[in-house]
Amino acid sequence: MGDSAYSFSLTTFSRTGKLLQIEYALNAVANGKTALGICAVDGVVLATDKKMPSVLVDSEQVHKIEEITPTTGFCYAGVGPDYRVLVKRGRKSSQAYSRIYGETQPVGQLVKSTAGTMQEYTQRGGVRPFGVSLLVAGLQGDGTPGLYQVDPSGAYFGWKATAIGKNYVSAKNFLEKRWNEDMELEDAIHTALLTLREGFEGEMTADNIQVATVRKDGKFVVLTPQQIQDYLDEAN
Repeated sequence: MGDSAYSFSLTTFSRTGKLLQIEYALNAVANGKTALGICAVDGVVLATDKKMPSVLVDSEQVHKIEEITPTTGFCYAGVGPDYRVLVKRGRKSSQAYSRIYGETQPVGQLVKSTAGTMQEYTQRGGVRPFGVSLLVAGLQGDGTPGLYQVDPSGAYFGWKATAIGKNYVSAKNFLEKRWNEDMELEDAIHTALLTLREGFEGEMTADNIQVATVRKDGKFVVLTPQQIQDYLDEAN
C-alpha cells in the first residue's frame, strides 16, 4: 500500500513518515503569487505580486500585506481566505499581549503564537492545514529588525532574505547573489523590486505589486502606489 492510501487523512502518518495533506498545502503555497522579504541592518522590506485576474477588479480593495501591530506585518502566498483568518487571530493575539504587558508584542512572540495556531490544524480531525505560508516582518523586543517565514506545518524560521510562492526557487537564488550583511533598507527595497521583476509575468507597475517596510526606529508602513512608482522609476 503506497502513500496515496493516506493522502486524505490529516492525522495519520504515511509509511514514509509524511503527513500528505501538509505537502498538498505546500503545493497551494507554491501555486500562489510570489512574495519575498529582505532583512537589512536598519529595517525589513516585504514585497509581493498582487496582479489581478481581471482589469475589472478594484485592486485597491485587495491587500496582500497587512499590519498586525504598529511594528509588525504579514505577507502571504497561497489561499487568501485562510490568510484572513490568520491575520484576525494575529491581531487578537497582539492585542491580548498589549493588554497584559502594556507594550507592543515583539515579532518573535507573534510568530510563535501564529505558528502554534497553524500547528494545531495539523493534528486534529475535522480540520485541514492552512493553505498559506507567511512572511512576518517586524521589530524584536530590543528594536532590532526580524524576518520570519511560517509554513502550513507550523514550522517557522528566521531569515535574512527569502521568497515564497510561484518562482520562489529562482527568487531565492537571485537574493543569495544580491544580499549582503551591510545592506541598508533603501538598497533592500531596490533589490526586492529587482527580484520580483525577474519572474514577473507582464509589466510590473505600482498597481500590481505591494511593498511594505518597517524601519528600526519607526513603524510598519505599507507604501502607497506613488511611493512604489518612485522606486520603480529609480530602478529604471
